[in-house]
Amino acid sequence: MNHHATIFPLDPDRPFHEQDILGHNRWHPEIPPVATVRPGETFRIDCRDWFDGAVRNDESARDVLTAPFHIGHQLSGPFRVEGARPGDLLVVDIVDVGPTSEGEQTGPLAGQGWGYTGIFAPSHGGGLLHGHFPDAHKAIWDFRDGQATSRHIPGVSFRGAPHPGVMGTAPSAELLTRWNKREARLVARHPWKVPPLALPPLAHGALLGQVPEEEAGRIALEAAQTTPPRENGGNQDIRDLTRGSRVFYPVFVAGANLSVGDLHFSQGDGEITLCGAIEMGGVVELHVDLIPGGMDTYHVQDHAIFVPGSAAPSYDDWLSFSGVSVTEDGRQRHLDPYLAFQRACLHAIDHLTVFGYTREQAYLLLGAAPVRAHLSSVVDLPNACVTLHIPTEIFDFDIRPGTQGPHQVVAGLHPPRADAALLDDEDVLRAVPKNKRTLLPAARRLGGAAAEPVAQVFGRLRSLFGR
Repeated sequence: MNHHATIFPLDPDRPFHEQDILGHNRWHPEIPPVATVRPGETFRIDCRDWFDGAVRNDESARDVLTAPFHIGHQLSGPFRVEGARPGDLLVVDIVDVGPTSEGEQTGPLAGQGWGYTGIFAPSHGGGLLHGHFPDAHKAIWDFRDGQATSRHIPGVSFRGAPHPGVMGTAPSAELLTRWNKREARLVARHPWKVPPLALPPLAHGALLGQVPEEEAGRIALEAAQTTPPRENGGNQDIRDLTRGSRVFYPVFVAGANLSVGDLHFSQGDGEITLCGAIEMGGVVELHVDLIPGGMDTYHVQDHAIFVPGSAAPSYDDWLSFSGVSVTEDGRQRHLDPYLAFQRACLHAIDHLTVFGYTREQAYLLLGAAPVRAHLSSVVDLPNACVTLHIPTEIFDFDIRPGTQGPHQVVAGLHPPRADAALLDDEDVLRAVPKNKRTLLPAARRLGGAAAEPVAQVFGRLRSLFGR
């Protein structure tokens, strides 16, 4: 990796919230920038993994079971870009990105020679297939010479494609209000759904960088959680944002206020287990430039666009699995690509188990390895078709069907498991306040008039939950 000036250093011996320069884990226009860069400048940024060291390199999955979702993604920044104005396009080149260290240079933090992939209990985050995997599991991956291997998933190795899972500009006050209204209205439709429909502002665990103490309480109740992708980019988890990528971000506030974090060593399309990538801390080098008035010129109003990098591994041989929008019990859904993707993943998992993998090993592998997913058809009603493509070259045996029967992997350490029943109620991921009586005022405050119909629901259910 090149060695440009590090404008956001992290001390590995201190947690993210105790650094000399504070990052953030929420989106808000009033979070002050920590540094200013100029168009045409290249700079270096240290990043911490999204759970800030909470997940360890060991044989227990209790850390995944109780992972601190309330702290969000640990984002380095914001970085003010000199001269950026609302309506511009911010051009961000990913010059380089990688783990903190590889090989023998291991340490206690993810990125120091290793990373992790997790399966979350449905009540604590879930994932694409949360109905099939009730408990928490994890796999540890070791990094050496750009390759990932895991003691928990034998017979597999692949080259990494490091990339940031989260990168984006700050929202304007008006855009933030739109986010909060639409997400609060969604939660109000079904406030007790597990996993939740959305994650509106959560003051608990909010890290707001250099926000003055007298403003922190108000901003914590407004600032958006970093979980979803949005108009500013955010948590897009795009596996192709590797070294050499160029991203064009809309600018909503003066200075753009760019932030980055949630680095991955590798990821399959969809990041299907939610922690489906190989999560790590590390270093990213960025180059920035501006296109004045570019949002109007190129009709980029509510999305980022990008040119993929060329650092991802290239494969010539694939085994592909298809899924259509029919449920496992035979019910028809109309052109539902989400369901079709689930079915394709389940078919791939079933296939991998014939070689001796557990379902959990197969699921973890699909999230972490460089698998591809495609919307193959969304017009041939009633069935959408999604295909999932696994590179056969990542295995040290042939995974294609053949007359000799399936090879059997040598049993190794199985992925650590933690029983979801051990999850303390206080640790459960919640989109709404634990005291349900406070939900309706919060929904009204954020969602406006469209959240009013939930009052009828609360009226009928108050007797169940107490007054």
